[in-house]
Amino acid sequence: MTIPAPGSPAPAPVHALAGDAALTAVWRNGVGGLTFRTSDDRYIKYGPRNAESSMADEAERLRWARPHTLVPEVLEVGGGDTDEWLVTRALPGTSAVDPRWLADPATAVRAVGEGLRALHDALPVAGCPFDWSVPTRFANAARRGIRIPTAQHTPPPDDLLVVCHGDACCPNTLLDEGGRFLAHVDLGALGVADRWADIAVASMSTEWNYGPGWEDALIEAYGLAPDRERVAYYRALWNAT
Repeated sequence: MTIPAPGSPAPAPVHALAGDAALTAVWRNGVGGLTFRTSDDRYIKYGPRNAESSMADEAERLRWARPHTLVPEVLEVGGGDTDEWLVTRALPGTSAVDPRWLADPATAVRAVGEGLRALHDALPVAGCPFDWSVPTRFANAARRGIRIPTAQHTPPPDDLLVVCHGDACCPNTLLDEGGRFLAHVDLGALGVADRWADIAVASMSTEWNYGPGWEDALIEAYGLAPDRERVAYYRALWNAT
């Protein structure tokens, strides 16, 4: 994921959704999707349809999670044959990879770890209609023509089932002005799974964003000692799928 160049043009559907509001491109994801912030405090996500997850999936999960934890409010979701979009109301925080927090990784990493624990504690496993278990991820990968390496076919026993974020990389945590965890965004893969499926990816992403040396600090901020076997397994599964 990257930050688009200043002044990046918006596709016509984004202009239509924005109405009279001005647009600022803020994010480009790995499948070519773009996110814009509007001058009236909305975010518009727009991109090609993606076999791994959809914006309709994300809207459903945001609506389910919102009574339990702070996530964006869904304003509109839709799409055509080849594209889709999601409009949400902006939250007041800043991403954990905002330049302010990139310059203060200790604060950011602590907030991401504490925030992930807060999410897992807040979302109720009982009654959650979404699944992100290893068999579900294998099935999703198979539909996309991805073959999982043999080494990933036998996961470690579950430590604790929680409702996982599904993409707990650092950019998807928002911090408040004081550097404390505020909210989560981009919940398109949210579902029940072992908590290490999220922890492994969140800690792995610290190196991408802040450089080496922060992985264990995030796990400790979550409130656990590193479990090397589960971390290795779920990182390999993430990379494979």
